[in-house]
Amino acid sequence: MLGFTALPSAGQNLPAAEQAPGSAADTAPLQSEATQNQSIGTLFENLKKERDAQKARVIANEIIGEWNDSGSATINLLVKWSEEAADEKRKAAAYDFLDQAIFLDPDYAQAWYRRALVHYSDGDVRKAMSDLNQTLEREPRYFPALASLANILESNERDALALKVWERYLALYPADKEAQKEASDLSEKLAGTRS
Repeated sequence: MLGFTALPSAGQNLPAAEQAPGSAADTAPLQSEATQNQSIGTLFENLKKERDAQKARVIANEIIGEWNDSGSATINLLVKWSEEAADEKRKAAAYDFLDQAIFLDPDYAQAWYRRALVHYSDGDVRKAMSDLNQTLEREPRYFPALASLANILESNERDALALKVWERYLALYPADKEAQKEASDLSEKLAGTRS
């Protein structure tokens, strides 16, 4: 299960003193961020209610699509380049692109998550877990990061913690059959070790 902030408009390049209070340059980014948060909130409500696994997957993919758009063409491009570099096994370039994206917008959870995946594929579980925690600090509902964290915990035989993370995941995305199975299997395993 391990499964992209707009470039400034002409008005945003002006010194603050030259911009009229409440101008479009002041409010446009806030409105688009608020709209995105409202849209994601609605999608999460729908995801929580949906019991059909295929319909829930469509909603989950819509949420991921919202997260993929940072609102910045530059950051989106850096993340895209990092994915291409990682696919081509150019890890140093992938790290560099993601580090730049994080520097430009430290609150953009997707960049932290992508860097966690590169660390994990590099075999650095400690750094992967650190970046997953950074992802979840910025967006506690980031269910792909929860799944990644649960998988890492389970692979390190920290089953009780992994189960708690899967439960947190399922509270957000209850119709995910794979996550249900993971949680069920872990629960049975833990029950067997207790008896």
